[in-house]
Amino acid sequence: MDLETPLRSLLSELGLDLYDLEMVKGTLNVVVTKPGGVDLEALTKANRQVSEWLDVNDPIAGRFTLDVSSPGLERKLRTPAHFISTIGEIVTLRELRSDAPTRRLEGTVIAADETSVTLEDTEHGRVVVPLEKIERARTVFKWGAEAKPSPSRAKSVASSTRKGG
Repeated sequence: MDLETPLRSLLSELGLDLYDLEMVKGTLNVVVTKPGGVDLEALTKANRQVSEWLDVNDPIAGRFTLDVSSPGLERKLRTPAHFISTIGEIVTLRELRSDAPTRRLEGTVIAADETSVTLEDTEHGRVVVPLEKIERARTVFKWGAEAKPSPSRAKSVASSTRKGG
């Protein structure tokens, strides 16, 4: 049974998008997103709705565990849509090569389509990788990428620009 279509519809009613759906070692992983991020309340509602739908429709034979989560800061990339959504972002991936050892690439995604992703790799330059040759991939979160002003610094800047009267 196709789970993606009914779960996508069910999650849409909650204001969520289905990011990924995968059965791994007896666990059904349902990964959801929404603009602005997913909070604990949204995850709780999604878990309850998906669980109830699975109980009623019983689409999976045998026992399994349901895991509803958000993709997190470093999102797993598996589908063409995942790669297309990362254009302009930094990703890391392991490329399987039949004629050479597996290599790890990291760089900015400059293009992606249904069959490949193009990276501006930090070491190798522009590299086109067929999606079927990707062992695993994820986005890269850079800690401290943008410095935010501290409240005390912002306050002192604001007070120094205030006009007296």
